[in-house]
Amino acid sequence: MSKRLNSYLGASQELRRLSGKAEQLLALQQVYERLTPPSLTRASRVITAEQQTLVLAADNGAVAAKLRQLAPQLACQFQNAGCEVTRIQVRVQVANPPARRASAPVRLSDAGRKRLAELTGDLPDSPLKNVLRRLAGKKG
Repeated sequence: MSKRLNSYLGASQELRRLSGKAEQLLALQQVYERLTPPSLTRASRVITAEQQTLVLAADNGAVAAKLRQLAPQLACQFQNAGCEVTRIQVRVQVANPPARRASAPVRLSDAGRKRLAELTGDLPDSPLKNVLRRLAGKKG
């Protein structure tokens, strides 16, 4: 299968150029993953490299700020790794929205329920008193 795919990619000049660019980006991504901490590589990636400028995409502003701070160091490290990178640009580009965490239901302790019941006795009749009474009566 891979032999057929390679022959297909080599069939035209455009596909050869595209395949070469993809290989270059993959190699740069692998170098990037070796040079940066895992916490940054999980939230960022190489998106393009043109005219000795490496462009990174960050999932959020905090990651982008840290990468901009590290950009001069990273450029030197890329050069030391044999890559022709003299400048690094960072763009914020959200890959996937963060998954929403289901909040765990809050459990009221027996002491808390007792305290709410005492509080409702001191309050005049009102919607607040009704809600607190319901909360005090709920178990687990």
